[in-house]
Amino acid sequence: MLTPTIQVNNLKKQFPGVDAVNDVSFAIHEGSCFGLLGPNGAGKTTTIEIMEGILPTTAGQVLYKGQPIGSRFQQEAGIQFQNTALQEFLTVKETLQLFQKLYARSVDLEELIETCALGEFLERDNRKLSGGQRQRLLLAIALVNDPQMVFLDEPTTGLDPQSRRNFWRLIENIKARGKTILLTTHYMEEAAVLCDEIAIMDHGRIIAMGSPKDLLEAHFNDILLQLPEEDFVLPQTPPNWDVRRHNSHIIIHTDAVHDTIRYLQEHNVSLARMEIRTRTLEDLFLELTGKELRG
Repeated sequence: MLTPTIQVNNLKKQFPGVDAVNDVSFAIHEGSCFGLLGPNGAGKTTTIEIMEGILPTTAGQVLYKGQPIGSRFQQEAGIQFQNTALQEFLTVKETLQLFQKLYARSVDLEELIETCALGEFLERDNRKLSGGQRQRLLLAIALVNDPQMVFLDEPTTGLDPQSRRNFWRLIENIKARGKTILLTTHYMEEAAVLCDEIAIMDHGRIIAMGSPKDLLEAHFNDILLQLPEEDFVLPQTPPNWDVRRHNSHIIIHTDAVHDTIRYLQEHNVSLARMEIRTRTLEDLFLELTGKELRG
């Protein structure tokens, strides 16, 4: 069996009166994107900071290619933090050149500029970038040493939907080049699109782990039919139906979609505004934690 790029073994981190991380273990394999998700206070940020070598661990260990993290990891890892302070009064190109000089090994800058779509604003002061442009620059900085392992900590927070999807394409291109990625995000759609495997944390523990597809199949076997409350005019619903009310809508949980729709039609329920959807990672997260991801 191939050695994982990153192996986290029985990780624990205690602060006074708090078990922030409590016996967490997982592996991230070469060329994959692993998503670490959880509500605020779940322990994921502490876990990541231990993995990055920023925080010491109370117990357990993090291995990089089978060895404790050390100088090799520092040279072969790239990190895009949630917040990064950049040297003022430098252009985008000068900023990249500055970070390039910090490493013994670096990627060709022209290739990096093309990968991260920075060509249009190379001579712009880095203080005058839009949100999406700044995130692309920060991604380029994380990739400047041609890392094998890339940490992306909520890289699309605050971006508009179009910029977010453009950023997804950049991440997919990086993954296609064989890079191993650890992603944290507050957007479940983002995790579903980008991640080969996810782990959901709550109260310092991993409560679910697997591919998005496998996790959804393991926890759900129903389809959701949603109608505005005023359209749902049945005098009574069949006793075996699972019907719930949420935000002025009726949501019917069913594993027999055709039979349910036929029954609604036969009883003159308007289907003009009905929506049909499969379960999502957002549903799974709420089911497991009882919280919105940003809670």
